[in-house]
Amino acid sequence: MKSSYESSYYKRLSLNDRSGTLILLIAISAIIFVVLGFFKAVSYLNYYGEEKAVAVQNFNDNVLVWFAMPGSFKELLVKPWTFFTHAFTHTEFWLLLANMLWLWTFGYILQNLTGNRKLVPLYIYGSLIAATVYLLLVSLVPAFAHNKLNGMYYGASAGVLAIATAATTIAPQYRLLHMLNGGIPLWILTAIYLVIDFATIPVSGAGLGHIVHLSAALTGVLFIVLLRKGFDGSDWMNNLYDWFINLLNPDKPKKGETIKETLFYKSPATPYTKTPNLTQQRIDGILDKINQEGYDALTKEEKELLNRASQEGL
Repeated sequence: MKSSYESSYYKRLSLNDRSGTLILLIAISAIIFVVLGFFKAVSYLNYYGEEKAVAVQNFNDNVLVWFAMPGSFKELLVKPWTFFTHAFTHTEFWLLLANMLWLWTFGYILQNLTGNRKLVPLYIYGSLIAATVYLLLVSLVPAFAHNKLNGMYYGASAGVLAIATAATTIAPQYRLLHMLNGGIPLWILTAIYLVIDFATIPVSGAGLGHIVHLSAALTGVLFIVLLRKGFDGSDWMNNLYDWFINLLNPDKPKKGETIKETLFYKSPATPYTKTPNLTQQRIDGILDKINQEGYDALTKEEKELLNRASQEGL
């Protein structure tokens, strides 16, 4: 059983770092939805008194096209950013709400199992691979060619699917809602989500939509399979992010200055002196490890140190 010290700090991490990434993904989708909603309302006002289809078409042609991914490689070259923005684009409130609730559910479980550095890469991989499959299908398969002219691809479903299948591949027996006869296994929740997702694909997108969403689901499975074989597909994204953040960090070691010099020779702390400050630094390091890899990743010594710190009130 975890001590009260561990529990309180784990809760703090859950509310801040652990949920921060999820909140960021949801916030981006929400902001884009509000922006699109504003222009959609303006479009409806401009075409007041005419058929709704006219207003919708005007909105799609003049606003949505700058966020949703087009159905051809040629148009994508003109608006390459849509290859990324489509993953955060929604025009219907209930679809946005449903996607964000599922994202929160599976995203929180994934972070609980792997730490907080796999969520965004998985979301991006699922979204981009699904988008690529969509483009290839409408460009190469005659049955889907009609989507090339006026079709647009957008929504968070692919990213959420990748996260859901990844979390389920790691721990299919992960239990939720323990008050219900010992809890519901994660694989059952994922199966329910897959059925709902595939069943709600519009008839006009039947076949194409199912293949695209299936590719996103398989992306999550493949990510974990490769991870177990020693290949972490999230490393390069996280390293790129860390590099960019370090560019903005004024306290980073100067060029030519080693980490050893920075941490030991230039550190204000007295070396080899056991002080409360040094102990707190060790505890903070352990808490960072919990945040990145989960509590179970701690060594026996680290768990004992965390427990002793809680007893001493540090």
